[in-house]
Amino acid sequence: MGSADEERSLLEDGLVQAESSGLYTGDGSVDFNGKPVLKQNTGNWKACPFILGNECCERLAYYGIATNLVTYLTKKLHEGNVSAARNVTTWQGTCYLTPLIGAVLADAYWGRYWTIAAFSTIYFIGMCTLTLSASIPALKPAECVGSVCPSATPAQYAVFFFGLYLIALGTGGIKPCVSSFGADQFDDTDPKERVKKGSFFNWFYFSINIGALISSSLLVWIQDNAGWGLGFGIPALFMGLAIGSFFSGTPRYRFQKPGGSPITRMCQVLVASFHKWNLKVPEDSSLLYETGDKHSAIEGSRKLEHSDELKCLDKASVLTDAEIKSGDFSNPWRLCTVTQVEEFKILIRMFPIWATGIVFSAVYAQMSTMFVEQGMMMDTSIGSFTMPPASLSTFDVISVIFWVPIYDRVIVPIARKFTGKERGFSELQRMGIGLFISVLCMSAAAVVEIRRLQLAEELGLVDKEVAVPLSIFWQIPQYFLLGAAEVCTFIGQLEFFYDQSPDAMRSLCSAFSLLTTSLGNYLSSFILTLVTYFTTKGGHAGWIPDNLNKGHLDYFFWLLAGLSFLNMLVYTVCATKYKKKKSS
Repeated sequence: MGSADEERSLLEDGLVQAESSGLYTGDGSVDFNGKPVLKQNTGNWKACPFILGNECCERLAYYGIATNLVTYLTKKLHEGNVSAARNVTTWQGTCYLTPLIGAVLADAYWGRYWTIAAFSTIYFIGMCTLTLSASIPALKPAECVGSVCPSATPAQYAVFFFGLYLIALGTGGIKPCVSSFGADQFDDTDPKERVKKGSFFNWFYFSINIGALISSSLLVWIQDNAGWGLGFGIPALFMGLAIGSFFSGTPRYRFQKPGGSPITRMCQVLVASFHKWNLKVPEDSSLLYETGDKHSAIEGSRKLEHSDELKCLDKASVLTDAEIKSGDFSNPWRLCTVTQVEEFKILIRMFPIWATGIVFSAVYAQMSTMFVEQGMMMDTSIGSFTMPPASLSTFDVISVIFWVPIYDRVIVPIARKFTGKERGFSELQRMGIGLFISVLCMSAAAVVEIRRLQLAEELGLVDKEVAVPLSIFWQIPQYFLLGAAEVCTFIGQLEFFYDQSPDAMRSLCSAFSLLTTSLGNYLSSFILTLVTYFTTKGGHAGWIPDNLNKGHLDYFFWLLAGLSFLNMLVYTVCATKYKKKKSS
């Protein structure tokens, strides 16, 4: 037994020396076989093309379905507008809830690599099912004859929605893992690689928007003009390419070991601290329980330094006389390590920052709702060509594609000279800039609407539900500002929730950041409901009537601008008080 311990000690000492010499990573990452990895052979930008290629193809596949789904439901499955809209929003909501499933599996059991692999396969099966349902005559209703449109049979609905919800499950399993897995390729303990990690998040979001741009332009045209079998088949093909791209990079990847269920660990902290509620927390934090060796008791996680906040949770790490006498520290429901307690504290500290992202997501939701409705009441013609109002969202994507390289290659180096920070701005500063730009975005939308309503009044169009002769291209500034806000806030969120989350909870925290998108949509719907209820009292038309020429959509945009400004102030207070995690 002694010789085995000595051998293990020698191996650990050798690994520590190798890490300190810079040959091996210092963040606990391993290769595919579970062995420590050499920096020069793995990770870094060498591994990233496979991951970025996977994300670009996967997002192209997702938006290839999502962008035009409501059209397929109404034109091919012959659903009504309300039913189709409800099915689309329910499906999209599910796509942003299922990441919680993938995140728990990745952090607790499978690791990010195998979670991506498993859910990509589910995703691909769903894409193929959807393609078959749109291609085989027996799996879709007959075409309309005049005004008579036969409904889809229960079996046809079953096949279509089975494929659709397999996609929702697949994309949910992938979403919280891909960005984290990509960031895992950069060693947290190496200053040079830390800078590159910040750049990775920029190009990751760039890849998403390249996929979205191709889908919202080329694929939508193919679906409308060349057929839905081909229109769904191409995204399925790209999903196959995404899987191939991901697996082909396996020898170059760095892997983080799963650390067990994060939810179980949080429950253990609560139970242990409640069980010891009557004990006093010692002033000297070194008296709290922590493992004696270099590594944390949580697999795949570095130790965390003790913090002075939320001392009530520290009771979970207080050693009782009975535990000291027996030397038995094995029951995590009665005694937790400092690192385990600090994990829980980090999540609590992150909560206010997370919550402020919901209001930003509510602003972002206007791009596919109120911005489109505003555009419908503007001049959409360009010579003989008519621009669909929803197509203006392409300018948001173009804005992101424009701003990502500008931010990464121009703004960051300039900001670095003034701030002295590796990435130019901290994640919190970057998110704050994005929140400020979102206020400008809503203000720009309100100014355009004021001008539109002035024209409607001048031309006597207030009582007529017709478009006002104001070019839809006046909407471009608000889309462009929204894209700039995205680059700051959404990418800042990706960085923040990866860097500040506990090592063994990174997928879960990424899933929580995605959850703000879902909750932002719900908040937008709730605000609309309240506005409609209060502004239509007493028989008034309200701010957002069916005929927008009689309404005041500008008031709604100013309301969102005001809420965004208040949200930014709350965020500033929370960000100022936020204390970053400290790894040992």
